[in-house]
Amino acid sequence: MERVSGPVTDLLDLLDLEPIEVNIFRGRSPDEDRQRVFGGQVMGQALVAAQRTVDDDRQAHSLHSYFLRPGDPAVPILYEVDRIRDGRSFATRRVVAIQHGRAIFTMSVSFHIQESSQEYHLSMPQVDGPEDLVDWTDYLATIQDEIPEDMALWFRAAAPVPDDQALQQALLTYAVDMWLLDCSTMAHGYQFSDPDMQMASLDHSMWFLRPFRADEWLLLDAECITTAGARGMNRANIYTVDGRLVATANQEGLMRRQDG
Repeated sequence: MERVSGPVTDLLDLLDLEPIEVNIFRGRSPDEDRQRVFGGQVMGQALVAAQRTVDDDRQAHSLHSYFLRPGDPAVPILYEVDRIRDGRSFATRRVVAIQHGRAIFTMSVSFHIQESSQEYHLSMPQVDGPEDLVDWTDYLATIQDEIPEDMALWFRAAAPVPDDQALQQALLTYAVDMWLLDCSTMAHGYQFSDPDMQMASLDHSMWFLRPFRADEWLLLDAECITTAGARGMNRANIYTVDGRLVATANQEGLMRRQDG
């Protein structure tokens, strides 16, 4: 597939890790003015590192990750993969992201072969379709202080991406981290971007339930479960336009207000 220039191509390049030794990969950060590495980038790159060490007949079905230290966007990130187990149906990998000689992030990923079974899933909520909604940037300009407690958001890659389910999973992992933490602040009527807020992802888990495409419309149905002890817990279900539940995510994040 011909790849066009733009943000999607930049993201695909960001996720295309450099192999430097067996089970060791190097990732870079975009040339942006950031104080720390975006959490979705580290998760997406760590998932790609794990994917590069399993057979093609196995797809990730769950991942569990912890953010240990802020990432430095000025230097590369090394990803070391530990091949915990390769069974007949499942494979398990542990990934450690390293900068300046210290671990900044860890992820455990479980892979499963394709199997057939009976199916059931929660129904998609009744919301307007993506063609009936305004762009996210335009929407933010209109709501001002009217912030909802729950969030339903349609999203997709802005350009076609290769037909590779492993890559689709990495793109979704990157994207979900952009919005899920916001639910904790919405429950209290303020925003992630408020100057007196200190926020960071602490851990993030995802379950991949069915195949999907990141360049087709997906619905993020997210809510805050609880906030306490300067932490917020959020969860989300991700659906296709035809109502299939394809992934779910849980995330806990730090949420400190400098005014107490």
